[in-house]
Amino acid sequence: MNRPTTPDADRDARLADLLGALTDDLRAGREPDLDAAARRQPDLADELRDLWAAATIAEELARSPSHHPTGTWHSQTDEAEAEAEAEAGPSSGLFGQHELLEELGRGGMGVVHRARQVHLNRIVALKRLLHGASARPEDVARFRAEAASAARLSHPHIVAVFDVGSREGQPYLVMQYIEGTTLARRLADGPLPPAEAAALLAPVCRAIEHAHGRGVLHRDLKPSNILIDGRGLPMVGDFGLAKRTDLGADAGLTESGAILGTPSFMAPEQAASRRGEIGPATDVYGLGAILYQMLTGRPPFQAASPLDTILLVLDQEPVPPRALNPRADPDLEMVALKCLQKRPELRYPTAAALADDLDAYLAGRPVSARSTSFRALAGRYLGETPHAALLENWGELWMYHSVALLAFYGLTLGLLARGVSSRWPYLAIFTVGLGAWAAFYWQLRRRRGPITFVERQLAHIWGAGVVGVNLLLVAEWLLGMPVMALAPLLAITNGMLFLVKGGILSGEFYVHGALLFLTLIPATLYPPIAIPIFAVVSAGCFFVTGLKYHLRHLRSRRGMARAEGRTGGG
Repeated sequence: MNRPTTPDADRDARLADLLGALTDDLRAGREPDLDAAARRQPDLADELRDLWAAATIAEELARSPSHHPTGTWHSQTDEAEAEAEAEAGPSSGLFGQHELLEELGRGGMGVVHRARQVHLNRIVALKRLLHGASARPEDVARFRAEAASAARLSHPHIVAVFDVGSREGQPYLVMQYIEGTTLARRLADGPLPPAEAAALLAPVCRAIEHAHGRGVLHRDLKPSNILIDGRGLPMVGDFGLAKRTDLGADAGLTESGAILGTPSFMAPEQAASRRGEIGPATDVYGLGAILYQMLTGRPPFQAASPLDTILLVLDQEPVPPRALNPRADPDLEMVALKCLQKRPELRYPTAAALADDLDAYLAGRPVSARSTSFRALAGRYLGETPHAALLENWGELWMYHSVALLAFYGLTLGLLARGVSSRWPYLAIFTVGLGAWAAFYWQLRRRRGPITFVERQLAHIWGAGVVGVNLLLVAEWLLGMPVMALAPLLAITNGMLFLVKGGILSGEFYVHGALLFLTLIPATLYPPIAIPIFAVVSAGCFFVTGLKYHLRHLRSRRGMARAEGRTGGG
């Protein structure tokens, strides 16, 4: 006998089929048509785009070369390595006016050689496409964009670009050769002493500020992209994912919904466009992730798979560095955690501001990350948590709920005005009535996509509020009190529920809880207004919050539509 299929199961099955078909196209070398899939199932379009972005990076990282502990790069199979080497060309011999001496490393797109410029007799690093002349057009475009971005920069702590050219259709760039190691190799031995970590990172921050001033975002800051020369000085390299802010979009290089970066060092807005715009604060996050690894020996987020790591970046807070390394400095811990705030506006406003704090630490002065100003404390405790983004799914529903609250309590006032003293009608309103509304309300939410664990927690909190109302009615009966005599206590029970929401979602709910607590005073002094004032304040809190997140949801969808329009037009 076949088990009946629930609406949720059917929705999840359709979503899995769409993702499976897109993944099959990607693995077969075909271009997945995300827009066509979204048009076929319009009710799944938004969720499909978000999940496809995460699935894409998981696929790409699963197929791309991995980093060997010694610092060299190797493919996952001997056959793949041999094929890549054949396409990239020989690792020694002449390449135009350059003599290739040895291969230094390779990644998913490029291969880097130590080479000698014959006409200048100078040792350089020469980077060219891994797949040579057979590289995909988008890889060629991104390689050229890297060269253009890096060539705009001239800073003592950024790897210099000497020359950009093309040989037999294969683009290449000639860079300053840094004889030394990488920060990743240094950190393979464990955390750095606090002062050394700050001294190494401060000039990197100045270099990134220089790039931002020239309209270039790095977007892939991580220890393996920080070189350390023979004098122990850091150098920023690999602008392969750089974005030119003066060009607006990525000049057609970034597809709508694409995820760029390395998951463990990726800012939330890189992993999900709804989390904010990519800008200088994105690189500040990457610098903070590097500092975190300097202090602890591991990145702030790591999991068994790239997709799981991305989910941690989006939903979890990093473990405080001193919990992993008791020797980590508390001031640098605060600096790192400020950089790693989920909301970009809570991070350092610029890389220069981060560098200033590191310099202050090295000079023995207080760091701004420990600021106790009212503005800093308000931003810290009244701001949104990473889970607040899910309220975009509830905004419109909370507006409906505010109207339902007014209807239920209006009906209660009607019964009281008629002098109804029997408790059963009131129990019916708050058990049968609220229960039926809850079931309908939950079904509306299910139709908008899968329910997250946090949303189930919120449902239990709301259910506790319903139980509390009915238990007040029972308490009145047991104490022999008139019906709804304990109505002022609704302000206390529901205010506590809003405080719990504040801890899970946003400090804004602390304000709502305080407003509900304050209604206790007039409700106790003037009992006849207890229910009206509670109903208006409670409904108002739901409506205002619902409207805020509903408008944010509409803006997000318009932003995605504009991004898709730019991509399609390009």
